[in-house]
Amino acid sequence: MVQVKVNEGLLEGERVTSDLVGTFYSFKGIPYAAPPIGDLRFKAPQPVKPWSGVLSAKQHGPQCPQYNIISKQLENGSEDCLYLNVYTPNLEPNKPLPVMIWIHGGYFCSGNGNDDVFGPEFLIRHDVILVTLNYRLEVLGFLCLENEDIPGNAGIKDQVAAMKWVKNNISSFGGDPNNITIFGQSAGAVCVTLHCVSPMTKGLFRRAIAQSGTLQNWWGREFRPRERAFALAKKLGCTSEDEKEIFNFFKEQPWEKLVGIQIPLTWKEKDLTSEGFITMFSIVSEKVLPNVETFFTGDITDALKNNVHEGVELIVGFNEDDGAITFALIHDIENTISWANNSEGYFVPTTLGQKYSKDELKEIGSEMKKMYTRGEIVSKNNLSPVANYYGADFYKYEILQFAKQFSVKNKVYFYIFSCFSERNVFAKLFGISSYFTKNVVSHNDDIAYLFPISNINQKIPKTSVSYNLIYRMTSLWTNFAKTGNPTPDTKLGCNWRTFNAKTKSYLNIGNELTRGVAPLREEMEFWEKMYEKSDKLFTTKSS
Repeated sequence: MVQVKVNEGLLEGERVTSDLVGTFYSFKGIPYAAPPIGDLRFKAPQPVKPWSGVLSAKQHGPQCPQYNIISKQLENGSEDCLYLNVYTPNLEPNKPLPVMIWIHGGYFCSGNGNDDVFGPEFLIRHDVILVTLNYRLEVLGFLCLENEDIPGNAGIKDQVAAMKWVKNNISSFGGDPNNITIFGQSAGAVCVTLHCVSPMTKGLFRRAIAQSGTLQNWWGREFRPRERAFALAKKLGCTSEDEKEIFNFFKEQPWEKLVGIQIPLTWKEKDLTSEGFITMFSIVSEKVLPNVETFFTGDITDALKNNVHEGVELIVGFNEDDGAITFALIHDIENTISWANNSEGYFVPTTLGQKYSKDELKEIGSEMKKMYTRGEIVSKNNLSPVANYYGADFYKYEILQFAKQFSVKNKVYFYIFSCFSERNVFAKLFGISSYFTKNVVSHNDDIAYLFPISNINQKIPKTSVSYNLIYRMTSLWTNFAKTGNPTPDTKLGCNWRTFNAKTKSYLNIGNELTRGVAPLREEMEFWEKMYEKSDKLFTTKSS
């Protein structure tokens, strides 16, 4: 047992022995904000109250109520879920240690910070401190009525509260409050990039890593949030048009009735949800209100031009086959094949499908289909066109656009992740690996090279391919957290060059490290032409 004093009181954690790390210190289930229950549901997090005596920090706190996008079922949780975990290799180091705060993904509707997935051993052996956390999800975290009762963005404001807690307390664990890196994957990466432009988080961190997601990805921004909130109330039986009545209705519902409901507002959303699930509640551009601190308001493009925190260094990129499991979340294989071959709107970029009708987008949909299918029929033996389309639509195109904008003022390192070993499990988990003739490096596969996921074989011989890939990946990430440069010396055998709109330099993080320029040049240039074409088409129509 080991005790640490933080601002709110005494914590008792554990001294842990690991074959991979040796000894480290674990503190789990630390409350970083007051329970968001009762009148605090949907509100920004409030400070945690100090406690007397010693608080046990040996077990994770409850996960937040959620819908599991893999099992497609509600999972048990508690609205009292705002807890974080701290893992440190040394409580009294000679020099304060760099700190890495992990923000989990899960499409804004599932996930937690627990060590069955996000264990610390791979990272903290590089002499950094790892912090993981829970934040409110789905309706409870991201419902928005655009008023003081439900202003929106509660879930990402939870993250801000956790970051403030770390800033104020991490020195007690041997950490450096002036050298904090935030990093996250998928929805967590969207949050990371939003923290880079929010006035609420300025000065709370020094560096950022965004894996397979940015604030520009369409699924990371809620579409017509107020309208969606009213539609949800109506679907649940509340037909009132009065905001206060709707707020009271939402406040009184058990969480099980609120979570996991699809409220599609456009034809594209209806197509995507007809057989599967897409997130309905995520980050909103908040309405400025007199008694509410705003996390984000205004336009995404303007924010990237004017609000990026000065001096924040960034790693950003995506996985080679990020789209491979995405279509499996949305449609089963038979429906995927049918829709890809027969629906004129299937290959339409979702951002355009939220603005315009299917008829208006026929021409663009047809050109996109030709680009991805090359005139071939989509079948069980030929699903790559669908995976490649979803990879670009959900992730790659908008991630690259973000990197270009961010690099105008700040240092950016861009990557494509293509490591493959027995740790690439997600295509198998979704039952789609047999439909591809190549090794699939799907969405989420990068996580297994940063964290010792419990359901993957934990015996990793030092002579194995996996061991070397894990060591190299975690070295890149922790080097960056320590120095701002992922390759500060020649130990990894490659100098990772910075990215900007002119050089477009990137690193392919595969079974070997290789440098390149202009990632996915042909495909990304084609997407740019499609957006240019749509701009001209609808500008002409409106005039």
